[in-house]
Amino acid sequence: MPQKKHSVIVKAKMPQVWDFVRSMDNWAPLVPGYIQHQILSDKVSTWEFKTDFGLIKKNIQLRVDILTWQEPSKITFQLTGINEKFTGNGYFLAEKAGSSATKMTGFLKIEATGTFAAMMNSMLEPKLEEITEELTKNVCQKIESL
Repeated sequence: MPQKKHSVIVKAKMPQVWDFVRSMDNWAPLVPGYIQHQILSDKVSTWEFKTDFGLIKKNIQLRVDILTWQEPSKITFQLTGINEKFTGNGYFLAEKAGSSATKMTGFLKIEATGTFAAMMNSMLEPKLEEITEELTKNVCQKIESL
């Protein structure tokens, strides 16, 4: 199952980081290729974004279920493909990195299922690294700009 983790030091205190990531409305638009998202409840949303796998470009729709909110440091979530067959999970973890800095870690694990799962998972591996890194950096940059 392809999985990637990326960490960035953000120039903000943990409460500021938490105030930002506790709302999916804040970080959903920062997903690379973002098209739209819809909040269905305080713990469930649907997201749509465009991504490319080499020559193949796809609009991906997924359901995001928040599993835990561990204030002030961790949010875990489950991912379920709506228009593609995949499952996964991820988290944002905040750790104190000084008096006015926080180490922010983003983690994603996604596995394609179905007929072409092995091929899709091999294509997903490098793309997942790019998405995880870019999303984590985008979240940190947005927090610093506030």
